[in-house]
Amino acid sequence: YMPMMVGAQVAFARSVQGLAEDLMNLRPTVLISVPRIYERIYGRITSGLEAKSGFARFLFNTTVSVGWRRFEHEQGRAGWHPSLLLWPLLKRIIATKVTERLGGRLRLAVCGGAPLPPPIARFFIGLGLPVFHGFGMTEASPVVAVNRPEDNVPASVGCALPGVEVSIGKDQELLVRGPSVMQGYWNNEEATADTIDKDGWLHSGDKARIDEQGHIFIIGRIKEILVLGNGEKVPPADMEMAVTLDPIFEQAMVVGEGKPYLTALVVLNAEEWKKLAEELEVDPGSNEDLFSRKVEKALLERAGKQLTEFHGYAQVRRLTPTLEPWDVDNGLLTPTMKLKRALILERYSKQIEAMYEAHSKR
Repeated sequence: YMPMMVGAQVAFARSVQGLAEDLMNLRPTVLISVPRIYERIYGRITSGLEAKSGFARFLFNTTVSVGWRRFEHEQGRAGWHPSLLLWPLLKRIIATKVTERLGGRLRLAVCGGAPLPPPIARFFIGLGLPVFHGFGMTEASPVVAVNRPEDNVPASVGCALPGVEVSIGKDQELLVRGPSVMQGYWNNEEATADTIDKDGWLHSGDKARIDEQGHIFIIGRIKEILVLGNGEKVPPADMEMAVTLDPIFEQAMVVGEGKPYLTALVVLNAEEWKKLAEELEVDPGSNEDLFSRKVEKALLERAGKQLTEFHGYAQVRRLTPTLEPWDVDNGLLTPTMKLKRALILERYSKQIEAMYEAHSKR
């Protein structure tokens, strides 16, 4: 209702694929989206940079670095630095050209629905686009917390809204209480009792931590934590987020519940796959080549470079690629672009079984 109250116009992008054209045609001033949209824009820009000269890449990376330093200085987390004098020039020759591709009028971008990878937040903020990460639930009407212009910690989902209480419960679960929390599920007392406890706390199902300033950091979904056969616990969403920072991986799902090691299902970017196929001297149109050990080894190497900050047990040892995107139409994504893990596991059950077959024969 808020856009109507302030006299704003609302537009819905037709699809992820048509987003670039929609942004140029509509020229929005506010963008509200799930991380997948920002990831896709990031992937397209970084992929395009590979074709540029070394100097062009250096200039672009310098712009992001100086822009980020400027942001940290404005937030009071970093001191002044001489490089900040370069920002007006870098903004004019580099940053503005990028933001023009987003319509040229964006004043702020709000992100929610899933964690936003910190490198992507740094990328856009460094180019002068203010990105505000937030957290909410339908059961909480729906916003619980969000970053603000004067207090923006992109790795967090910000602080709770005025009047909303947050706390950390058992298993590091984020609890929410306040007037915005629902009274219950319609005609379903059992589900209501499972979600809202006797003290009025709404159980989010998300693992989180809260720092001394009140910033909330989402760690992962409690039910989505993978427990390997050796008892080690792995947050798959964090790993998937890291893997898809490489532009060749459009989507990824880490598998390993009760298994001896982690594997992954990955959707490849068609253009990036053609480039890799050319490097490996294989046929990009051949399924046999796509599923070859040679290709798997190259993809594992690229995925591994994105997972260097994870524990040794949190590494992907086998991988199955596909060129078929997971989307809402084929039932493998929710409308908010989240993976329907159970359905993906079912759809690719044979491929998953094959990735563990060699180990079971030892």
